[in-house]
Amino acid sequence: MNKSQESKIESARHSLAHLLAMAVLKKFPTAKLGIGPVIENGFYYDFKLPEPITDADLPEIEKTIRGLIAQKLEFSGKTVTPAQTKKIFRDQPFKLELIKEYAQEGRELTVYKTGEEFIDLCRGGHIKNTSEINSDAFRLTHIAGAYWRGSEKNPMLTRIYGVAFETKNELAEYFKMQEEAEKRDHRILGERLKLFTFAKEIGPGLPLWLPNGTVLREEIEKYAKKIENKWGYQRVVTPHIAKEDLYRMSGHIPYYAESMYPPMKLDDGNYYLKAMNCPHTHMIYKSEPHSYRELPIKYSEYGTVYRYELSGTLAGLLRTRGFTQNDAHIYCKEDQVVEEFLKVMKLHEFWYKEVFGIRNFYMRLSLPVKDEKKYAGMPAGWKKSVELLRQAMKESGLNFVEAEGEAAFYGPKVDFQIKSVIGREETASTNQLDFLAAERFNLNYTDKDGKEKPVYVIHRAPLGSHERFIAFLIEHYAGSFPFWLAPVQITVLTVNDSVRAYAEKIAQELRRHDYRIAPDYRGETIGKKIREAELQKIPYILVVGNREMESGKIAVRERSKGDTGQMPLEKFIELIRTQKNPL
Repeated sequence: MNKSQESKIESARHSLAHLLAMAVLKKFPTAKLGIGPVIENGFYYDFKLPEPITDADLPEIEKTIRGLIAQKLEFSGKTVTPAQTKKIFRDQPFKLELIKEYAQEGRELTVYKTGEEFIDLCRGGHIKNTSEINSDAFRLTHIAGAYWRGSEKNPMLTRIYGVAFETKNELAEYFKMQEEAEKRDHRILGERLKLFTFAKEIGPGLPLWLPNGTVLREEIEKYAKKIENKWGYQRVVTPHIAKEDLYRMSGHIPYYAESMYPPMKLDDGNYYLKAMNCPHTHMIYKSEPHSYRELPIKYSEYGTVYRYELSGTLAGLLRTRGFTQNDAHIYCKEDQVVEEFLKVMKLHEFWYKEVFGIRNFYMRLSLPVKDEKKYAGMPAGWKKSVELLRQAMKESGLNFVEAEGEAAFYGPKVDFQIKSVIGREETASTNQLDFLAAERFNLNYTDKDGKEKPVYVIHRAPLGSHERFIAFLIEHYAGSFPFWLAPVQITVLTVNDSVRAYAEKIAQELRRHDYRIAPDYRGETIGKKIREAELQKIPYILVVGNREMESGKIAVRERSKGDTGQMPLEKFIELIRTQKNPL
């Protein structure tokens, strides 16, 4: 889709949001209107309704929208004064709140009219006439609750979602993809495969890792430690809490305080749950003097952090309040920045392509806006940091884009964006070049002339957090993890009780070779046990009956291939030996 086509469908989606508001007002004339923006693949609109509605009401609202489209209504906009808008929206409290805010900020106010019946506070981006909308290429999808402006302190509104495309075929393809997404949903598979759970007594956004999910975490962490050791990293461990002084020194208070948990008041001051690992690691660096001969120094840590996220934004493992990061901090000289950041990007490429087979990814260089208060000032430092990162990214040969206004307060950042097989894009990791830490923490090194100079700090986390990355992997593999990562690699199934001792001998030998085994000796039929093992997506199922026991063999079933025949256990172990570890 070229830019003009993209602009056209975006305008159509925006216009459909207005038509949705019109349709809801026809059903509920006293409804209060929130906002109705365009989102990926579609749109939504928020309402305060006089009575609840359900998804069963959506076909009726859709029918009303199609009727409005058929009327070939025109969209027209104009600039208005605050006094005019207050009069227009005198019965719409949410609009009045926006009008007051925009007027205080000195923003120009515009309204858009649809036909002769409906007018909305809107900055524009519409089609000219509803005849430009394909009535067969949109659908209202579902209803959800949403706090006004995302705050739990505000009223809960009813949000109606819709999708829209240029053609009916694109709409059908979208729903086909959604069906596939449901099959791969990490929350559903996480429950079915017994990977993780949540408990209301512990709190939302704080996952509990079950034995199978813990295998995923530990296998990835084990591999990461080996890789990072080869790439010159040293492992460190830091505590889960720290004094307020540390976060004032880092600048996270006040810049990041609203995303941190409230302080704990103790006898020697306020303590905070750790929301990021970097300030702690900086204290390790500065615990002793460093020479230019030592640099770069690379400290890595699987550090658990806690961030306060609004409950409405939590989503399984994708967005949590407690998570463990594959974190590291590289302390280097300015003339080492490009080379070290290039290595970081190559490490990402190794993980994504070589280890997990993820090929659809790109980098996003996030730049600051022109607001020195938000980004801790120091324009010269910002300029230099952006130049160094841009040079490294160009040398990497990897795809990247630039985005203004998304940088961290202490330096520009590079996000690695990965796309799943169902087309959903996620931020897999965030990497930053920090020029401010040296000043705030007095992080220096002694150069060859004996002078003290500040270091640059590279924050990197190729796998991001275990929680988010494993959620992606669950959906990427649809729960069918590669052999080395599978929580249960092999199951041994008995046909009857008389072969149990032989089956246990098989299982013990596999355990001796360090394979993860889950035998099933229950008195169920072998057909039922095979079906249940297949639903658990176990890579290999070994069936043991009287015939196998007499011949000293096993019957092997391989995931996605089915029955592969009988063979001696020694031959099977040799067959799977190369799948044991990615190293």
